[in-house]
Amino acid sequence: MPDMKKKYNEEVVPALKEKLGITNIMRVPKLQKIVLSIGISSKMEKDALAEARNHLTALAGQAPVVCKAKKNVAGFKLRVGMPVGLMVTLRGKKMYEFLDRFVHNALPRVRDFRGVPNKGFDGVGNYNLGVPDVSIFTEVDLEKIKYPLGLNLTMVTSAPNDAEAKELLAMLEVPFAH
Repeated sequence: MPDMKKKYNEEVVPALKEKLGITNIMRVPKLQKIVLSIGISSKMEKDALAEARNHLTALAGQAPVVCKAKKNVAGFKLRVGMPVGLMVTLRGKKMYEFLDRFVHNALPRVRDFRGVPNKGFDGVGNYNLGVPDVSIFTEVDLEKIKYPLGLNLTMVTSAPNDAEAKELLAMLEVPFAH
């Protein structure tokens, strides 16, 4: 069992029950999934998609899905069916392992890090965070980076509102800015 999952079961659940005044164990907010996605510009070279796929596979431990354009957009020189991004959904053990690596290994490597922004909540308990450069992850080989690639993280929780979701993520050691 991953350390973060053990921490959730042994420390976070009782603390959330007490702090939020929850009596039913099924009502306690939990992390349901983490979605990682990388957008690929149509102006990038063809091998940028392969590089992004390699980085995302290394980060997630599973192969990403290629997202394709659904419409033609002449201004972006985009045609239906062209690849526009990659995404991978993490659940269960892999999700907790990724969260542990992200919080304890990747975020401390960000220069002048003062915490993740508080404004990434969507109103229904989910949190979005943009990482401007994938090189903060130890899994990414710095020698192989040819293109500047960012990453979007979406943490989907079962919390009914942002306050409970923030409390859950804070107890899971996500460092929010004050």
